[in-house]
Amino acid sequence: MTLAPPSHDRGITTLTLDSPANRNALSARLVRELTEALAGCAGDGSVRAVVLTHTGNTFCAGADLTAPPEPAAFVGLMRAIVALPKPVVARVTGHVRAGGLGLLGACDVSAAGPDATFALTESRLGLAPAVISLPLLPRLDPRAAARYYLTGERFDAEEAARIGLITLAAGPEDVDKALVPVLDGLRRASPQGLAASKELVTASVLRSFDQYAEDLIARSAALFASDDAREGMTAFLERRDPAWVL
Repeated sequence: MTLAPPSHDRGITTLTLDSPANRNALSARLVRELTEALAGCAGDGSVRAVVLTHTGNTFCAGADLTAPPEPAAFVGLMRAIVALPKPVVARVTGHVRAGGLGLLGACDVSAAGPDATFALTESRLGLAPAVISLPLLPRLDPRAAARYYLTGERFDAEEAARIGLITLAAGPEDVDKALVPVLDGLRRASPQGLAASKELVTASVLRSFDQYAEDLIARSAALFASDDAREGMTAFLERRDPAWVL
């Protein structure tokens, strides 16, 4: 199983990434199942908003290097989150890497706890955060984006909130407690009001998809086919440093 059966509570549908054996990595199957689940939420009048969360100690480890999705399919998933006429709220209590940050960037509101860590590790694999730039760059602080895109450094939830990756850095008390006023506000809003308001705040992100998706999909495919990427991914799977490390 890669996606748990959805749960429902007073208009909120929760979708849970449930593949802890591979740290909820973005396999072709997970991307397909999540895209289908979001389409179901879009057409369900009983769904006011969606919460995206996870099992295990990792929200999402990025692409599944053993069964990766096509870049176009992953772009389609991120765009589906952004374009969904209902808010999508990320609940994060674990680690997020690479493509997992693209999921967070596509969500409307996100909260992470003190155990969460984040890193854009693509450059260390001979890759780049290509397609995930579509939701990330319109929202991230530009100087922070430059630093973390280039270095692959790990950072915590407070830094993630400071640079615009997430909305709320929850204290040790609980991520769920931090989300109570958010979910209450969504339940009090009309479906029309939510859809119209989301359309306003996501306009620049959707323009990013419309203008740059095709180029970034091609760039991502070329990078994955490169010699550097083969070395980087092989080194990762073999738990060794790639050849270029000084």
